[in-house]
Amino acid sequence: MKLIPLPAFADNYIWMLHDGRQALVVDPGDAQPVLEALQHLSVQLEAILVTHHHPDHTGGVAALRQATGAKVYGPARETMPEPLTRLRGGDQLQSLGLTFKVIDVPGHTAGHIAYYCAAMDDAPLLFCGDTLFSGGCGRLFEGSPAQMLASLDTLAALPDATRVCCTHEYTLSNLKFAAVVDPGNQALARYTATAQARRAQQQPTLPSTMLLERQINPFLRTRQAALIQAAQGFDAAASDETRVFAALRQWKNEFK
Repeated sequence: MKLIPLPAFADNYIWMLHDGRQALVVDPGDAQPVLEALQHLSVQLEAILVTHHHPDHTGGVAALRQATGAKVYGPARETMPEPLTRLRGGDQLQSLGLTFKVIDVPGHTAGHIAYYCAAMDDAPLLFCGDTLFSGGCGRLFEGSPAQMLASLDTLAALPDATRVCCTHEYTLSNLKFAAVVDPGNQALARYTATAQARRAQQQPTLPSTMLLERQINPFLRTRQAALIQAAQGFDAAASDETRVFAALRQWKNEFK
């Protein structure tokens, strides 16, 4: 089984899984990179998995469905390109001989979902859309800080080896912010050097792993003393875990 990030737009990734015969893709905002990859690899698209309704994740769905006949899966509580199979937390889907569990992760959008495969080539696999990024998390367009914190807690509880397949190459900008709010984090400093080297060679920084994200991502470390102190420096009223998270997220929104 091959896992490939297909670049799209300025900084999106459309994730493709294929076994040499059939493929699935996740969040195809643009059909063209997918069609080109299908032709190049001589594989047939079986399934399209969508995490949320934003156009840079759904814009290519209709064209791909029409061109390939692929089945489309997406969140139960969001406006999506029809027809599709609607999914909510606890549901499962089968594709390419793999089983994906659906996880509700509201926050970035109200009905955002993620797809988790417990074993693919002996390592778990997570397609998390715009909920979790390497070194960061999504903006709160529709959900609350409490919802996003709970969603990130759910993802952070996944096994260490889980491959974190985010849908944007935001890593370096996220790490720049993380270094300001968590300056004593040596794991963060080492990862930053690695990520910078990868981008200098025009290589993706993704997928990350859940173990790494728990070590370096400030939004998964909001209960750590250093992050609480940093959040209170931005907002003195950040007295509980939700307000600490909200302060860090607002700080990131304003960060240059």
